[in-house]
Amino acid sequence: MNLLIRADADTQTGTGHVMRCLALAQAWQDAGGRVTFGTAKAAPVLEAWLQAEGMAVVHLSAPPGTAEDARQTLNLARKEGVEWIVVDGYQFQDTYQRIIKEGGRKLLCIDDYGHAHHYYADIVLNQNLSASERFYRQREPYTRLLLGTGYVLLRREFLQWRHWQRETPEVAGKVLVTLGGGDPANVTLRVLQAIGKMEIAGLEAIVLVGASNPHFEELNAAVQLGGMNVRLQRNVKDMAELMAWAEVAVSAGGITCWELAFMGLPHLIIVLAANQAPGAEILQERGVALNAGWFDTLEQAQLTHLLAGLVQDKERRLQMSRRGRLLVNGQGPQSVVKLMLS
Repeated sequence: MNLLIRADADTQTGTGHVMRCLALAQAWQDAGGRVTFGTAKAAPVLEAWLQAEGMAVVHLSAPPGTAEDARQTLNLARKEGVEWIVVDGYQFQDTYQRIIKEGGRKLLCIDDYGHAHHYYADIVLNQNLSASERFYRQREPYTRLLLGTGYVLLRREFLQWRHWQRETPEVAGKVLVTLGGGDPANVTLRVLQAIGKMEIAGLEAIVLVGASNPHFEELNAAVQLGGMNVRLQRNVKDMAELMAWAEVAVSAGGITCWELAFMGLPHLIIVLAANQAPGAEILQERGVALNAGWFDTLEQAQLTHLLAGLVQDKERRLQMSRRGRLLVNGQGPQSVVKLMLS
């Protein structure tokens, strides 16, 4: 019972595609299967993580998303004796999917906004609140849609916190900053500067620097120069434990939002990419998060004001926490694997 996952990670695309695939891969392992990741971009830290999880990593030489990429993926699937292939990335368009299906393999496409012109996959999974059947009108009759937060892919580290209860203090003195695996625009530095301007006694922060983030030295220099009570952490594996420690978070609008919701951690979202904007808006409408908008139009003073307000508003944070826990149930990976094997 072998599974092949095709996903990439680098500074520009971040690590989110690979990380949510890791959650699905862990559930596949739990069901007794074996997992291989195929990737066209080198990401040594992530690859070491996958290998430590007992998963194989194979490098493909073709440009990502091309017909040759699809053919190399098929050849790898045949070599590994794989029935199911999972693809996660906006480069995997209709031609890619059609080649995989014509090669006699079952295909699951993890999607966010209906990026392909036509869907040939057996299953399309969109775990977002904005997921809608209208994104996938151009699909094959056999294509099954798994839509919404009931299918959120959470890694094992989160599932052990399912019955944990969060306490909400009067003032949130512990801030977690997590802006993705890459953060090419170094928005993390702007958040650090905002924290430095907040006049709140005892405030401390942990700032996560992702595996593909090239700005660690600049961030470290800013922390030392500012004299802030801030710790930088790189390549964190137990994100759930840090979310349990924190009392408020600043996050990009990617898959981390679902992890924060599951952990009941109130958060401020900064939109870093177009595919993050709809989710950030809906999460604010649902009262799960506060949407600060696009990073390139967000003024420093406004960021400081929004974060300080959230830190000091106990009632708002309490409601965010409760609504987040109701939104994500933690059953997503197991539900998807069960459907794949049925």
